[in-house]
Formats: sequence, C-alpha cells, structure tokens
Amino acid sequence: MSVDTAIAKPVAQMGTPTSSPATSAATAAGAHTGLRRFEKAEAARLHFDAGTLLGFVFGLALIVSAIVADGSLVAFFNFPALLIVFGGTLAVVIVSYSLPETLRAFATMPRAVVHIGRDPGAAATEILRLADTARQFNLIGLERMLPRLANEVFLHRAISMACEGTPGDIIEQILRRELDATRRRHQRSIAVLRRAAEVAPAMGLIGTLIGLVQMLGRLHDPHAIGPAMAIALLGTLYGAMLAHMVFNPLATKLERNSGEETLVKTIYVLGAGSIGRHEPPRRLERTLNALLPPSKRLRYFDKI
Repeated sequence: MSVDTAIAKPVAQMGTPTSSPATSAATAAGAHTGLRRFEKAEAARLHFDAGTLLGFVFGLALIVSAIVADGSLVAFFNFPALLIVFGGTLAVVIVSYSLPETLRAFATMPRAVVHIGRDPGAAATEILRLADTARQFNLIGLERMLPRLANEVFLHRAISMACEGTPGDIIEQILRRELDATRRRHQRSIAVLRRAAEVAPAMGLIGTLIGLVQMLGRLHDPHAIGPAMAIALLGTLYGAMLAHMVFNPLATKLERNSGEETLVKTIYVLGAGSIGRHEPPRRLERTLNALLPPSKRLRYFDKI
C-alpha cells in the first residue's frame, strides 16, 4: 500500500464519536478536563549551561594566573603567531568544508552554553498525556491540544498528522526522515569543529617552524632573536589552547546536546506513531521506559 493511499484512509476508522448532543457535550467536557491537566506539562525552555562557561573561565584563569605570577601578559601576546594559528586554522577548515558549512558550525558554538531544549522525562510524560487524551476523547480531545503545542514545531507536526488520520507507521517514517536530516546537520557542524581542533596544533607547529627559521637567519642580530623566538614558542601555545580549550570541548558539548535533542524527538516519533496505530498508552509507556535512563523512567498511570 502506497503512502498516499494510506494517508487517504477515512478518518472514520479513528472511531469518531457519534454526533448526538449528549455525547458531544460529554466529550467536550472531558476534553476540557484533559486540556487543563495538559497545561501543567513542562514546556521547552531556554537552558543556560553554567558549567561550560565556568569551566572555560576557570581554565583560562589558571593559565593567566600562572603567567602573571612570574611574568607579564604582554609578553605572551604576539600578533604574527595569532595570525598564523587563527587565520591558518580558519583557512584549512574552509578548504576542508564549504564556507557556509564553516560559518554555520562557528555560529552554533554559543549553543553549547545557551540552547533551547527540554528534559526527556518531561517530554515522555507529555506524549503519554497526549496518548491518554487520544484514547479517552479521540480526535476531539487531541485536536484541542494542538494550540498548546505551537511552540514545539516537531511535536505539533507529529500530533497534527495523527489528528488527520495518518497511519502510525507512515507518521514514524516521515518523522524519522526529518530526524535523520537534523542529526546529519548537527554532525556536520560537530565535524567542522573537530577538524578545527585537529588543525590548530598543526598551525601552531607551523608558526614554531617559521619562528625558528627567522631566528636562525638573524643570529648575527641579537635584537631580532627575541621576537623570532616569541613566534616560535607562542604559536605552539596558541594552537594547543585553541584546540584543547575551545574547539574540542565545544564539539563534545554540542554532540551531547544533539544526542539529548535526538532522544526527545525519538520519544515524540514513537508517541505519535503509537497514537496513529491506536495502541494502549500503557504499551507506549513501557516502550518509552526502555529508552529513558533509570532515573527518568515513568510511572504515569500509577499516579492517575
């Protein structure tokens, strides 16, 4: 059976309630009750990862403290070495990837500190609440939930397809394709940062070699040895700091955030597919608990 044929199945198979006034009034009242209970769900919110910022500031503070304890910060600033490491790293990354991909990856770096997301346990509770509403009140109750999902585009699209009568297997197929495309975009940005972390120490080594060549070529002039040696040593320092204090940690944090977002969207995919197949919500709860870590597993129906 083709996708178009499956989507075109009559919505009557969803078990739409009869149109008698008493039944309609009872269903509407029950749907309003479900809506009030749904309002208590935790929405996606802005997360500020203080640990990332604190770790970066603490690491930088340690290095600065070690420098000023027996020296001067000015002595550790060298513009030619900075130009070689930062400019060279950017150039090699652009050669390795396209310019739009490179710019997109660097634009995602602040998301390691501030990003929009939600707790997987709260997401599982929400999709269970939607599945329970669909079981009790069918399409009427589920459609009343849609305005509350406007801020979560992926979940809104998933539940909209279920309300339209799209079979559960087709819902999962469509949403998994979208999820895979999102995951690939995230992985490309992470790969760009990983590549920058690989290149930065190498550019620092290139700066070191340039400084050594300049120093050896000016041995007859003692005043020129110092600046050349500064390029040689500081190039290595800049490259190591850029790779191991910026690019690698941010790539790791973005990979973690991407994994958490994938888990939340996978929960939505499974929930929407279960609603489309008219499965019992308790079966969905067991499926979701298999995905969630032990500390976030649900006992939703034990609380009702």
